[in-house]
Amino acid sequence: MSTVTISKNEYESLLSQADAYKRLASNFASQIIEKPLPEVMKSFRSTGKYSDRFLLDLEDGLKDLRRSKIWKSE
Repeated sequence: MSTVTISKNEYESLLSQADAYKRLASNFASQIIEKPLPEVMKSFRSTGKYSDRFLLDLEDGLKDLRRSKIWKSE
């Protein structure tokens, strides 16, 4: 295993981003339970506001969420 050293500010920034992503994913999960994933992704793409990289990451995250135990417990 490799060790990476980063500044405290960078660490706190990454931690904050991870927390925001978790809250965002949780919010999406609660709002789109009944919508098919392709429909959700089409809505995001149609806005033109999000980069392709973000959309791919979002789609992967939503797929993972739907496969998770948390999703199945809803």
